[in-house]
Amino acid sequence: MEIASPPLKSPTTGPDAKGRRDPLDCLIVALDLPSADAAMDLANQLQGYCRWFKVGMELYYATGNSVVERLRDRGFQVFLDLKLHDIPNTVAGAVRSVTRAGASLLTVHAGGGAEMMRAAAEAASAPGAPRLLAVTVLTSIDSAHLASVGVPDLPATQVLRLARLAAAAGIHGLVCSAEEVAAVRQAMGPDALLVVPGIRPAGPSVAADDQRRIATPAEAMSRGASMLVVGRPITQADDPAQAAAAILQQMNPAD
Repeated sequence: MEIASPPLKSPTTGPDAKGRRDPLDCLIVALDLPSADAAMDLANQLQGYCRWFKVGMELYYATGNSVVERLRDRGFQVFLDLKLHDIPNTVAGAVRSVTRAGASLLTVHAGGGAEMMRAAAEAASAPGAPRLLAVTVLTSIDSAHLASVGVPDLPATQVLRLARLAAAAGIHGLVCSAEEVAAVRQAMGPDALLVVPGIRPAGPSVAADDQRRIATPAEAMSRGASMLVVGRPITQADDPAQAAAAILQQMNPAD
């Protein structure tokens, strides 16, 4: 049964008198888990500490649209992170296929090129379709990785190139690391939706895992991020709710 997606809410409820935004509207918890039961169990633990969840390839390939629908039924917003990258017609068809699940955000790879992104943007213009985010350069990639695939530029240069390409193709939401978000914000303007993964909480001996370009919540938000994606620091914590609460505090620290 098709479920009409609600309009995408602003990632924030608006700044307070000091220009700060509600962290609950800016935190996306990554449900990088192998089953719907595990995902819903974690969602239950994080009730009240999270309004957005990311459903990535591992979970989506295991469950399909059903987990997106279950999260929506619980009142959560869903960021469907599939990083679509194929010929234009195939990507457009994929956008149409996932629209009925009701995700609010959906990723495509900017590296797929302008024609592919234009096809995705056209498919996403239908009622109920998710807002698209173009993935620029993964946070696990550094200059050496780029050079190994024939891109001689620094990640920051490649990110800006792909960001401008996405905007020209009709996609005004982007995924980039905290290292580039200030430059992307300056280039794309205040209305661009900039989602930043690779977030690690402040503190000594915080593991970067397989990420290369990371930042703390406060650093990413101060540089111009709209929303932050946090996975293992919350999902692998002994107390996920307490870990999420700490992230929220770091996003908007008290004076």
